[in-house]
Amino acid sequence: MNSKAADRVATGVFIAIALVIVAILAGLLSFILINGLKHISIHFLTTPSSNLLAGGGIRDQLFNSFYVLFVTMIITVPIGVGGGIYMAEYAKPGKLTNSIRSCIEVLASLPSIVIGMFGLLMFVTLTGWGYTIIGGALALTVFNLPVMVRVSEDAIRSVPRDQKEASLALGITHWHTIKTIILPSAFPTILTGAILAAGRVFGEAAALLFTAGQSTGRLDYTDWNPLSPTSPLNLFRPAETLAVHIWAVNTQGLIPDVKDVANGSSAVLVLSVLIFNLMARWLGSLIHRKVTATK
Repeated sequence: MNSKAADRVATGVFIAIALVIVAILAGLLSFILINGLKHISIHFLTTPSSNLLAGGGIRDQLFNSFYVLFVTMIITVPIGVGGGIYMAEYAKPGKLTNSIRSCIEVLASLPSIVIGMFGLLMFVTLTGWGYTIIGGALALTVFNLPVMVRVSEDAIRSVPRDQKEASLALGITHWHTIKTIILPSAFPTILTGAILAAGRVFGEAAALLFTAGQSTGRLDYTDWNPLSPTSPLNLFRPAETLAVHIWAVNTQGLIPDVKDVANGSSAVLVLSVLIFNLMARWLGSLIHRKVTATK
């Protein structure tokens, strides 16, 4: 086979692979949305769930999903980006750096159920907190940190070296160069890493089963005191997220409309991830244009 024929074969194979991936994704999304959209209503989104009666909603689970995501990203992003900056700009090549990089890769490959068991030991048993939102967020931070560190490190290393050297040649300090030159240029890739981490938080159930619990107490949405036991903002209350709710309904549900609730919850979860990703990319593009003065 000559080189031109080999090139055409390779192109055809890669296009076929891309089409298969798109077809699988489209089929999966179509199945979830076709079966779930018909069960979504204002009543479904604004009504608390029921363990026995039909007609329950997902109000508390939906709020808990976004709240756990918010708390997790508040912890994950600064630590992950800081770790990426250290690995890209300050860590010197050697055994120590290689060991840190190996630990990050091992941590990234751990199953979520193992992270959940670790969270159960550290953030539930040893701290005495019980099942809490903060425990779940810390477990998910352990889960997502390797992704954020690796993506941030790669993003910082991909910034053209000329920009950094030109800044240092002007007498600007290393930290000021990182803050004003490197991070704004690396921002789109770091944002992609943050969106990937957020998607994992939305869909994660195993780690949260052991840390945030499978139930939600009575919540008063007029009480915004974070220290109140009935406040939705209380970090030390158990919180069942949407992914955990789908698992619980499918495996332990006693309500007559188990299938409807599971299908509707799955569609809401997919739409939430989609809307979050689109809004995050729009906001990230806006911030990137502002800090880099690009159009």
